Amino acid sequence: MTATDLEQGERRDADELPAPPALGGIDHLEWWVGNARAFVGFLEAAFGFDVVAYAGPETGRRDRVSYLLQQGRVRFLVSGALGPDSPIAEHVRRHGDGIRDVCFLVDDVETAYQAALARGAEPERPPPTDRDEPGCVHHAAIRAYGETVHTFLDRNGYTGPFAPQFQPSDLAPPLGPNVGITKIDHVVANVELGRLDDWVTFYEQVLGFDQLTHFDEDQISTEYSALMSTVVWNHETVVLPINEPAEGRKKSQIEEYLDFYGCPGVQHIALATSDIVATVISLQSRGVRFMDVPPEYYDEARERLAGVDLDWDALQALGILVDRDHDGHLLQIFTETVTDRPTVFFEIIQREGARGIGEGNFKALFESIERAQARRGNL
Repeated sequence: MTATDLEQGERRDADELPAPPALGGIDHLEWWVGNARAFVGFLEAAFGFDVVAYAGPETGRRDRVSYLLQQGRVRFLVSGALGPDSPIAEHVRRHGDGIRDVCFLVDDVETAYQAALARGAEPERPPPTDRDEPGCVHHAAIRAYGETVHTFLDRNGYTGPFAPQFQPSDLAPPLGPNVGITKIDHVVANVELGRLDDWVTFYEQVLGFDQLTHFDEDQISTEYSALMSTVVWNHETVVLPINEPAEGRKKSQIEEYLDFYGCPGVQHIALATSDIVATVISLQSRGVRFMDVPPEYYDEARERLAGVDLDWDALQALGILVDRDHDGHLLQIFTETVTDRPTVFFEIIQREGARGIGEGNFKALFESIERAQARRGNL
């Protein structure tokens, strides 16, 4: 059953369904890439991640290599193919480097998986049990937008470095100043025109999420393009904004993403910090490039954020955006795309009470993205 089926009512009455899976947060995001070692080196050098575990031929894995990177509570699993027949190789051929798996922690994989299927999810991988000396890891996966999957993972009985066939990494830690990333704040998906409501319904029905906020094309638009966005969340640890293109004079950033990625997928990952100024200075010193912000943005922002004590000179010098809601304010900045295709990028965010995703900055951000699209000849 697909998200469209759910929207069309081909599901049992809610009173007959099991409770949705109880998610304990995002355990990790898995990247499928063309050259895992090189991409890992980039994340180490540019973003300050540590490589903490490795699996490959030396550990008994014959079809792929995987590196586990960590910083704060953020974990990236970077996997690459060892042969042309690998599903990773085919995925990279079609989509380029990108996020394959948004993996959720659960207490009981079998219960979570069966509940998701009963509530309308399509199966991707049933729940086997991997065992080795330190214990066991339980996992299963369902399909989400495009070729993205959601794994349910229970590692309560496991005491190894990550999972069976993984060993602690012997790669040297990266050099450079501390970056200060603490956790994943949210993960943003791009979906096709006309499918936003379907996928919002999917997360509501299958995983029990609620809508945090919604923006239509009148709220998120520039002179040339527009999009619609709905943020779904589990009221605790998982926040998943979903974007859909809208009609505009020229190609939107969502359309560019879909053209180059070839299907819906993860557009960007927001990484939290408690000191965005120090984090951005560190990232810039490591060579990370950010979207440009026009000087006039800060004239408007100072008015919009009147009364908030901020170091505006530092924020403007670094290109950091600021927004507020009734709960507080936030500061955010966006990198250029970090893959060869203009698809995936990172956001760095510092929250001071605010729960939104920076809607007051949408226009400035999207105009910056459009300038980058124009340089690529894709606007």
